[in-house]
Amino acid sequence: MRPSLSFIAICTSLTLSGLARADIYSDVNALVQSGQWQKAQALAEFRLQTAPTDPQMRLLQSRIQTGLGQTQAAMDTLRALTQSYPELPEPHNNLAVLLVRENRFAEALQALQTAVQVRPDYALALENLGDTHLALAIEAYAKALKSSPVQAPRLQTKKTAAEQVLKTP
Repeated sequence: MRPSLSFIAICTSLTLSGLARADIYSDVNALVQSGQWQKAQALAEFRLQTAPTDPQMRLLQSRIQTGLGQTQAAMDTLRALTQSYPELPEPHNNLAVLLVRENRFAEALQALQTAVQVRPDYALALENLGDTHLALAIEAYAKALKSSPVQAPRLQTKKTAAEQVLKTP
């Protein structure tokens, strides 16, 4: 597949603007941080043409896809990464975050448990695991509230407390 002229123009422009230095990862990250999704995507694709299995760039690619609203593509990229590099905890964690956004808590728990199993001291995955458990608790309290009006005050208190914990920055 030949790259489009716009793709070539963006890559040429990035190269001429000084972004194509030795550390392409920093360059893509800077573009991601500044919300320049199209440029980040072009630079990531440029790198992946020469190194299609590069796990760090594929992880960045999933962030770009998420930023562009391509959630399913980002999940597919992360799933492929977890298959190719099961020893990396970040793809498992990032996949879980996207699954939680879709209220797919059971799948998210599995991904987070894998991330923590791979790296037991991965604080972000541990935090996300706790948050996912809280989200499940909130969901359970909401169901219990519908089923048992007699226990509503106690259940509402628990649900509200869990929601407050999740809202804490």
